[in-house]
Amino acid sequence: MRRKNNKYYIRKTHRYLGVIIGIQFLFWTISGLYFTWTDIDEIHGDHFIKETDIVNSIDSKELGLSIDSSVVSSMELKFINSEPYLWVNDSKLIHAKTGEVKSEISESEAKKIVRSRVKEEYEIETVEFLESTGPHHEYRGRELPVWQVNFKGNESIAAYVDVKTGDFKTLRHRDWRWFDFLWMSHTMDYEGRDDFNNLLIRVFSLFGLFTVCSGFLLFFVSTKWSHKKLNK
Repeated sequence: MRRKNNKYYIRKTHRYLGVIIGIQFLFWTISGLYFTWTDIDEIHGDHFIKETDIVNSIDSKELGLSIDSSVVSSMELKFINSEPYLWVNDSKLIHAKTGEVKSEISESEAKKIVRSRVKEEYEIETVEFLESTGPHHEYRGRELPVWQVNFKGNESIAAYVDVKTGDFKTLRHRDWRWFDFLWMSHTMDYEGRDDFNNLLIRVFSLFGLFTVCSGFLLFFVSTKWSHKKLNK
């Protein structure tokens, strides 16, 4: 029986390593190409937003207000649908003219806020109240509750408004969701999507290094001058 030489074992190792990480290498390549060929401003959805000079918040110091630090630790002036409100201690919304405390932003107010920010050509379809989100939700990791305002059309636009402050938080759409999926496949964080130091990607990175090294070694042992030497 013919004895199997080093070249045989190197080729076999390289082949199996290629099978193990080949699919992930494909995802890394596809996602990398997508990231380099897309405009990040379009991913953020900037082209859906109106150009506006409306001031959303002004620090209290700019207003020249005298604040008792023992009572008020922070204060911002916010404009909600053109009405001025004070956001006090990151917990209470007070109308700047009447002093009325506002408990939360209503659905109709949220729609007006979104309508003032998103271009008129996009029509609102539905509104949802979100109190919780999963680790894969497009609004994950942010403060809740929020109003999710969904728009008609193939772009599948969804805008988010903070229920407590009335802030227009962010906008998501079809291309962003593709970006998010590919980012997950790139980082290999299939639980939360944002951990670039997880164990799985470290293991596959090492496998990738071994595959490349075995390929170089296979090339080396396949050359004519080394072939005779390794088989003596």
